[in-house]
Amino acid sequence: MAVSARHDRGSIKIAPDAIVCEECTLVGEITIGSRTVVHPKARIIAEAGPIVIGDFNIIEELVTIKNRNTDSSQKAQVLIIGNNNVFEVGADVECLKIGDNNIVESRAHVGSNVELTSGCIIGAMCNVSCNEKLAENTVIYGSNCERRFQRDKPPAQGLQIDFLSKILPNYHHLRKPPKSQKA
Repeated sequence: MAVSARHDRGSIKIAPDAIVCEECTLVGEITIGSRTVVHPKARIIAEAGPIVIGDFNIIEELVTIKNRNTDSSQKAQVLIIGNNNVFEVGADVECLKIGDNNIVESRAHVGSNVELTSGCIIGAMCNVSCNEKLAENTVIYGSNCERRFQRDKPPAQGLQIDFLSKILPNYHHLRKPPKSQKA
């Protein structure tokens, strides 16, 4: 029995070499970049504006990425995710700007008023929801959401993407880009 993804109103654009499992939920206007992996049960919801996901990202199970408008007087904005980011199991992300090489660990929450620059790590179960732009290479960790800076950006996940690209199609149906998009 094949489980199909929930794809509601809007247009979904998927790069031909992206791995997007059918069991994920995609709602609204979403663009998924090259070599990005979207696991089953991930939820990408563009209810207040488009979501553009860059290249070489990993979006694991039960992750929710949501573009929602918290202020009805604002016009729709685009949620932009850069390249080489990892969103671990159960992460909840609402921020509109995410740079490159960030990691949002398991069950962490990043609110809509936060901007992740590049090289940031949001630790497991940390909640970041203040109105702020995190400096590059910021690490938020621990039960008190302590902060520190690291010298280098987190490493790219190329090997993990290669592994997932080979394994996921063996166990899950994949969503393919529309034929008209492959031109």
